[in-house]
Formats: sequence, C-alpha cells, structure tokens
Amino acid sequence: MSHVFPRHCQSDFPVAMTGDGCYLIDETGKRYFDGSGGAAVSCLGHSNQRVKQAMVEQLDQLAFAHTGFFTSPPAEALADVLIEHAPGQLDRVYFVSGGSEAVESAIKLARQFHIENGEPQRQHLIARRQSYHGNTLGALAVGGNAWRRQQFAPLLVDVSHIAPCYEYAEKQDTETLSQYGDRVAGELESEIERLGEDKVMAFLAEPVVGATLGAVPAVEGYFKQVREICDRYGVLLILDEVMCGMGRTGHLFACDAEGIAPDILCIAKGLGAGYQPIGAMLCTDKIYGAIQHGSGFFQHGHTYLGHPVAAAAALAVVNELLDNNLMAQVQSRGDYLETALRTRFGQHPNVGDIRGRGLFRGIEFVADRATKQPFDPAFGVAAKLKKAAFANGLICYPMPGTRDGRQGDHMLLAPPFIASEAELESALDVLEQSVDQVLHSIA
Repeated sequence: MSHVFPRHCQSDFPVAMTGDGCYLIDETGKRYFDGSGGAAVSCLGHSNQRVKQAMVEQLDQLAFAHTGFFTSPPAEALADVLIEHAPGQLDRVYFVSGGSEAVESAIKLARQFHIENGEPQRQHLIARRQSYHGNTLGALAVGGNAWRRQQFAPLLVDVSHIAPCYEYAEKQDTETLSQYGDRVAGELESEIERLGEDKVMAFLAEPVVGATLGAVPAVEGYFKQVREICDRYGVLLILDEVMCGMGRTGHLFACDAEGIAPDILCIAKGLGAGYQPIGAMLCTDKIYGAIQHGSGFFQHGHTYLGHPVAAAAALAVVNELLDNNLMAQVQSRGDYLETALRTRFGQHPNVGDIRGRGLFRGIEFVADRATKQPFDPAFGVAAKLKKAAFANGLICYPMPGTRDGRQGDHMLLAPPFIASEAELESALDVLEQSVDQVLHSIA
C-alpha cells in the first residue's frame, strides 16, 4: 500500500520509470508521448544530457547555500541571461521554486512598492475571469476560476475580476475584433475608476491563457491598450507567463508577441523544463529601486530561493533554448501542429475552436458547433478524454469548466519543443482515436 498522498485519491497511477526524449515509460515498458509536457513543463523532453550534466557538476561544487547569507554563480549567471533577453525595463530576478510562489511574490512586491513609493492607499488587485495563477491562497484569490476557488472562498482576499479576452465565446456577432478588444480592455479602465483611480495596485493577466481556457491569446491590440490604461492610472502590470513563457509560444517571453513589457513578470514550468523545481519573478529597476532606496528589504522569502542546483539546471535549459534557436523551431512546429489539427478536427461536429500560439494549442469541444453550446457537465467529457488518451499512450491536458468554471470542455496540447513532425502526427493519430472513442460513447 502506498503512503503517498496523490492528486486523485481514487485513482491508481502507473509508475513512471524512465524518460526518453518526448516519451515517458512506465514499469511495464509502456511508452507515453508527452503531448502536454506534463503541464507545459517538459519543453526539452525527458533526457536532455546538457541539463543533467549541469546538475551533476553543480552538485559536485555546491548543493545548497541559503540566500540569507550567500548568492551563487549559477543564480547570478541565470539572472544575467534572463535580463539580457527580457523585454522593456525588467532588470532584477527573484528566484523561487515554482509558479505559485512567483505569483505570490509578484503580488506582495506590488503592494510593498506602492508603500515604499508613498502610495499606501493602493491595495486593490484586478485580474480576469477564467484565469489561473496558482494554488497558494494569494494566487488562488487572484485567479478567476470558480471551480478551483469555491471551497476556499472564505480564505481568499477580495480581488476584482473582469472579462477575459476570449474571442470564441464572448465576442458579439456585431463586433469587429478591434471593437471587441476595445470593449474588454475598457472593462479594466472602468473597474479602476470604480475602485478609485489611486486605489488599484496592479492588474494581473496571462498573455496566453493556459489551463482554464485552453491556449487563448488575446485579440490584436488588446494588451497594448491594457498597458496604456495601467500607465495612465499608475497601476502595475503583472504578466503571468508561468505556463505560456520560456519559448512555449514561439518567443522566449510571451509578451514579446504583444509588443509590450510588464512591470513584473512571472515565469516557471519551462524555465526548469521539469529537471528541477524553479520559478522566477522579474521586475523593473524602478520597482527594485523603490525597495533598495527605501526600507532596503523585500518582506518576503522562502528557504529554497535561488537554489544552486535548480539555477544551474535552468541556466542549462535557457542556454539550450537560445543556442539551438528553439524558438524558431517552436514557431515552425507550431504552424505544423495547427495545420494538422485543423486538417483532422477543423470540420468535426463537436470541435468548436482550435487556437493557440507556437507549441501551445487548445481544442474546445462543444455539443453543437453552430450554437457553440457546451456539453452537459454531467457527461464529463474532459475527464473521459484524458483517461482514453492516456490508455492509448498519449499524455494531454483536458480540462472542464472552460466557459464559467463549470460548463465547457477543452484540451491543451503543449508537446516538447524537440518533437519531430512524425512524432506529432503519431500523437494526433492517438488523439483522433481517443476523441472518437469518447464522443461516440456520449452520442
């Protein structure tokens, strides 16, 4: 009997024994194509020699040094390379152990910045419905997914949630894309004015919404308007690139595709590529300077900040991405994957939308393609798709509650950047088989 507390207490999981490129292999020798990179984590697959060697070499030198006393060469080098390629005025990197910690750090830094900057009245956060920013209480509060929040609601701080930029389901038929973008961006300005023009500390959003909407990018121009609104009212813009960043959408930083830069940016997942737990919060020199020349101390911290082995692994990951120009490969493989998905599913009666950027793609399933009506949640479409695909040897990321936290089903695909076209086609064969199995059983 296992004493591990699993994610799902009524499920028995196979034991993962080895990794081979884009595949995980269980104790029976069965191979699974990692079509979601876990949760958009394993961007380099499961057997990258450069990353493994970097970890071994770092362990031979130094395993751990607490950042209350020391910095370390890999942390310094990793921060340098991230800032060298970071957008805008981002200038400092705060290393943590994952995405939720990065978002918590960003929220607390935004609050402390305004205090140190002489505006302690700025206390409100604004985020978007159907967003996901992590599972710690602060990150869960700013996230906008009703299902995840429901049982913990009494413990969560109050956060305003405006509409996402979710063209497929929420753009009105009478609107152009530009008009729709204007309308949903305008909700941010309206909410700032409702809360008080000098009372809002930050707006937090994912450039491409991942887990809860299924790879939804904003319409063109939306984030430029958001940036302008934040600047107009002195509100910090925090971008959560935990899932969509680090090359996943074809840019090292996802916001580069929008032509904007945030005040604070959160990354994780692909930063360590699964080889070590690591995340990071990046901030501008202005924000850092307010702390440096004010109290001199960011009132926050975790034991494993800037862990040397994690930083060494992440440095090797980022260098792999840059040295091998994997962003260009993500763009070309992403175009290939989109074409293949549209060829196979573009006219499927139960596929409402195919969307995404790079190797970050989503499929939204519907009961009625013409009306965009979701399946009845009682059918459990997402859960059945995950189970069927896994049984057939494909790891993917289906989720329910796409529309409002309860209704709607989508599947997220985020394969490793190293996947070949042949491997992607083979994975789509399995996906097509699994979709047919599930939807025929419902029909």
